[in-house]
Amino acid sequence: MKKYSFFLLLTLFALACGGEKPESGDKPARPNRGVVVDDGKGVGEITSVELNNPLNAEMVAHGKEISELKCAACHRLTAQRVVGPGWAGVTTRRKPEWIMNMVTNVEVMLDEDPAAQALLKECLTRMPNQNLTLDDARDVLEFMYANDGQPVAGN
Repeated sequence: MKKYSFFLLLTLFALACGGEKPESGDKPARPNRGVVVDDGKGVGEITSVELNNPLNAEMVAHGKEISELKCAACHRLTAQRVVGPGWAGVTTRRKPEWIMNMVTNVEVMLDEDPAAQALLKECLTRMPNQNLTLDDARDVLEFMYANDGQPVAGN
């Protein structure tokens, strides 16, 4: 009976401690998402972006301020790559949802999105999370479109 009790206690202990829990500082385990479908929109909460035509001048101006403060150290408005890729033509190469997800969900994008992973291989440096709000990221997107020559209201 002692052996049976010991085995039962050991089994209960193993079951109670069974799930893998992240150690402090580790990211929590992500649920298995199954097959990843690359729709060009990236990985994140942004699934649809309604673009302004013409672009909103206030959003463009605010996006420019944010980019000068948080992005210009690594990205140029031309095609020149510094630390990260240049922004010229980015709105013709990437869907707006992908850009927004890259700006707001950079860690997951670099871990799971094939296009972001290819950029990481090219640039050899992980983009840091700039902690932009969705509104700030949307304004930066508007500025990127202006940088690529899209018309701005009032100009």
